[in-house]
Amino acid sequence: MKLCVKKLLQFFAVFALLFVFNLTVFAQKLSVNDLKVEHLEDPLSIETLKPRFSWKINSTVKNTLQSSYEIRVGASKASVKSGKDLVWKANVAGDQSVLIDYAGTELQSKKRYYWQVRIKDNHGNTSAWSELRIFQTGLVDSDWTAQWITVSGKDTSKVSPLFRKEISLKKEVKSATVYVTAKGLYEAQINGKRISDSYFAPGWTSYNKHLQYQVYDVTAFLKKGSNAIGITLGDGWYKGHIGFAGQHNFYGDTRALLFQLEIEYADGSKETVQTDDQWKSSNGPILGSDIYNGETYDARFEKEGWALAGYKEDQTWTRVRTLSKGKEQLVSMSGPPVKKHEQFKTLKIIKTPKGETVVDFGQNLVGWVQLKARGAAGTKITLSHAEVLDKEGNFYTVNLRSAKQQNNYILKGAGEEVFEPHFTFQGFRYVKVEGYRGELKESDLTAIALYSDMKTTGKFTTSNPLLNQLQHNIQWGQKGNFVDVPTDCPQRDERLGWTGDAQAFAATAAYNMDVAGFFTKWLKDVKLDQLPNGSVPFVVPNVIGDGSSGAAGWADVATIIPWDMYVAYGDKRILGSQYESMVGWVKFMTSASKDNLWNTGFHFGDWLFYRPDDDGRAAVTDKYMIAQTFYAHSTQLLINAARVLGKKDDEVKYTSLLADIKAAYVKEYMTPNGRLISGTQTAYVLALQFDMLPENLRLNAAGRLVQNIRDYGNHLTTGFLGTPYLCHVLSKFGFDNVAYDLLMQETYPSWLYPVKMGATTIWERWDGIKPNGSFQTPDMNSFNHYAYGAIGDWMYKTIAGINAVADQPGYKYIVISPKPGGKITNAAAELETVYGIVKSAWTLENGLLKLDVTIPANTKAKIVLPGNTQEIGSGVYHFESKI
Repeated sequence: MKLCVKKLLQFFAVFALLFVFNLTVFAQKLSVNDLKVEHLEDPLSIETLKPRFSWKINSTVKNTLQSSYEIRVGASKASVKSGKDLVWKANVAGDQSVLIDYAGTELQSKKRYYWQVRIKDNHGNTSAWSELRIFQTGLVDSDWTAQWITVSGKDTSKVSPLFRKEISLKKEVKSATVYVTAKGLYEAQINGKRISDSYFAPGWTSYNKHLQYQVYDVTAFLKKGSNAIGITLGDGWYKGHIGFAGQHNFYGDTRALLFQLEIEYADGSKETVQTDDQWKSSNGPILGSDIYNGETYDARFEKEGWALAGYKEDQTWTRVRTLSKGKEQLVSMSGPPVKKHEQFKTLKIIKTPKGETVVDFGQNLVGWVQLKARGAAGTKITLSHAEVLDKEGNFYTVNLRSAKQQNNYILKGAGEEVFEPHFTFQGFRYVKVEGYRGELKESDLTAIALYSDMKTTGKFTTSNPLLNQLQHNIQWGQKGNFVDVPTDCPQRDERLGWTGDAQAFAATAAYNMDVAGFFTKWLKDVKLDQLPNGSVPFVVPNVIGDGSSGAAGWADVATIIPWDMYVAYGDKRILGSQYESMVGWVKFMTSASKDNLWNTGFHFGDWLFYRPDDDGRAAVTDKYMIAQTFYAHSTQLLINAARVLGKKDDEVKYTSLLADIKAAYVKEYMTPNGRLISGTQTAYVLALQFDMLPENLRLNAAGRLVQNIRDYGNHLTTGFLGTPYLCHVLSKFGFDNVAYDLLMQETYPSWLYPVKMGATTIWERWDGIKPNGSFQTPDMNSFNHYAYGAIGDWMYKTIAGINAVADQPGYKYIVISPKPGGKITNAAAELETVYGIVKSAWTLENGLLKLDVTIPANTKAKIVLPGNTQEIGSGVYHFESKI
């Protein structure tokens, strides 16, 4: 009997172990991760009170789809974990896992919420509850009790003012949150420590319409007893030089601070510390800081310990002046902040033919240089920044125009001193060092890249090193120009949000990095700066005047980027929020047209196209002809948006308009046999990309495009508007070989010519540096100008074959359709979509195409290979096909 009991116990023990093991394996089959609210991880200031939730699914089982999800949201960790006293609880059948609308009780402003989710899949598995994540709602106007403060007198000095306040906390702090913004830029400290690793806050918006504020959890910075708050202000975009006309004080002439610290104590009581007339202000060591011209920092004027409690204020500290609230609306952050990223050590130190000391960092980047130096008090060290050296090897800054791009550091004479700027950034590869005493060592300078904190989502490599360098240059062009707004260039006296550049590159940008939040934020300003008549400015935020608006291919940013973001991220709300702007732009074009022909107004045309001058063949495309194609394109995108949003009347209305626009184009710009009045590459590319021609004439038109390319020796002649679509059109009509001939072309004009010339970013001009080493016109010759990097879109879609499908956006349905060519023997790309990572990697061996594919859970894909098309679910696959 005892033996039977013993065996029975042993059996149950083994059974229990097997049960636990199976539970572990079961749990490993399915999990949920990468939880986001409004495209952001744990956001502290979402603007909407109806946020959207997203997550990704990990599964070890092929063909996995979500069959249902369970979500719970509460005002405390305990409520969510227990499932009690929730503000929202839902158990929903379906496969939606991206941007799910909140549908619970009304959320409160400036309140933190917790949430988690679990799912079931189509195989009968249930995931564990995800880890707990947070989001915090932003403030409404009535939540602000702080007052705007500025310096005591008129804010005429270039010196960056310091603001401070000491506080005494009588109890233990449970939680503390800072809400802060500025007119200008700010850098905030508590007890001598920066409260954030972000820079250039509050960012650049159309300040006269809305101004962002930031929210920081500062619980760890405060302690019971005495504490100090210290904040420095800079001119930034608000008050500093901006644009290319030498203007400053564009938004205002007074830097100001708004700061609100809300504290909750361990006993449940609360206290608010805020800017008011009791704060003190003084000048600091930043004698001047301008985005274009650089910063001057005199360490002799440092006020040691000024941001610490117990600091003894001298007579320079005076009471601040309060300001009344302006007309601008305060809004929470919807895009990523600017942060430090890669660091570059000195590649080499050069003595130029002119005898100057120049440091080469090996990469054209945007950010600043950290300097270590020793010397006597008053020693001035100047760092000047440039992108290139001239043909003789000398430091070249003529292309900066009026921008100085120069930082000055004045030593206090206290051993090794370390300097870096605060409220400026430079675009550079080379730095000229003047005034450095002693031997300059490579370790004395470090270049630091700064750009918006966008996650890298795409990777692309091939067997061709020049193409790999091109991809590198495209990525670094994006990093350098995505500094809070999508700028044209980051170095000269411009650095503006040119709409044409942004729309041309948006699709490529969404492959390289997660730009959902970045463009969501910027598109708000596109809409706000749009004129009442629907015209869209050349630059956003608009700092060059209302008269600078309405150009074809530039103003179409109002329709192109919202649609691109919808396709890339499945964000239907961005179409809804921008729909009025899309309608406004199409209405403007209609109002400027006669008999449906838009042939009025100023247009840039195919900006910076190749201008051959040796045999009389002009690559000039009629600007009004271009305008008509973009009129059609924006109307088509408006139709698409109306369809997605269920606006059936608009869909019918604009479908009829589109037919009239295309008919007017054919009548005005095409001969009966399909020849266009401008026989350029751009003319045929735009006509074919936007379906302007009768269907029976399109293949012949594509043939004319090919012949033009062959006539130019397999060189492109396109500019900013034709280039993004050139290879796409060739592939669309079966001329992948011609597209590859263009891509692999190494002589000017081509994508690889700058690569061969040593470029590490995309150039503004096809021949920024000519074959003889001389430069193009210095007035417009940026060496970090991302527009021509739009070829990256074709490289991902055609070489690697990773394509989204508009009617199942966000890569819910994926088409993998690689098209090898150009003597490339292998290529690999991956893209982290809102559902997970998509991979496509192929090799060519003896006429056999070998393809490896990864498809994320909760999606499906179509694999298109020569003679082999099939649909698959999630998982890892291998295919082979003769080619």
